[in-house]
Amino acid sequence: MSEERFPNHEGKRVPDVTFAIREGDNWVSKKTSDLFAGKNVVVFSLPGAFTPTCSSTHLPRYNELAKVFKKHGVDDIVCVSVNDTFVMNAWGLNQEAANITLLPDGNGLFTEGMGMLVDKSDLGFGKRSWRYSMLVKDGVVEKMFIEPDLPGDPFEVSDADTMLNYIAPEAEAQESVSVITKPGCPHCARAKSLLAEKGIDFEEIVLGRDATLTSLTAISGRTTVPQIFMGGKHIGGADDLESYFA
Repeated sequence: MSEERFPNHEGKRVPDVTFAIREGDNWVSKKTSDLFAGKNVVVFSLPGAFTPTCSSTHLPRYNELAKVFKKHGVDDIVCVSVNDTFVMNAWGLNQEAANITLLPDGNGLFTEGMGMLVDKSDLGFGKRSWRYSMLVKDGVVEKMFIEPDLPGDPFEVSDADTMLNYIAPEAEAQESVSVITKPGCPHCARAKSLLAEKGIDFEEIVLGRDATLTSLTAISGRTTVPQIFMGGKHIGGADDLESYFA
């Protein structure tokens, strides 16, 4: 990694910037102090909304681990990208981002102040952010994970698991859980209720909206719902889930 190209800001304050944010029909100005003062905040920055790695992995994993971060003293998780607020808002609706504050750095001022503004004109992107993450305490950067200065878009150290391991090495992240359901299914409701009682977060995949019967059969080998998957293991239906917890 080139320290000259990508400076490490550990021990320094984050840039003093005002962000223009669209909330509903209103424009809202938020300052750096509004976001960081008196708080422990995890920040991750990425090249752009709707881009492949950002949408498939970087953002969803931070969202998935948000409760674990909160348990270990993190007040907010902020995603920064050099995009306008309309793009960031649309991306948030499209993605698993309910637990993330999406911060539009439309003019690139915050990113430039961090020394992370790079030229991606070869892709038609213009100026964008290099990929990195940091832990900010009361506006001061405690720790940064900066992706290595390599061609393309490296994604090796700014991920959610690396940051969580720094903050709480002993933390055990919940295994990923998915439940395939269909509307009006009482057994699906029973399975979801049981998972909720156990405090287990899950992603619901609804037949007819998110998947088809063909997908259900191909993945689970069954044609009935619900079908529950935990950490890559097929648990089965609602009765199987009860037996699993028993």
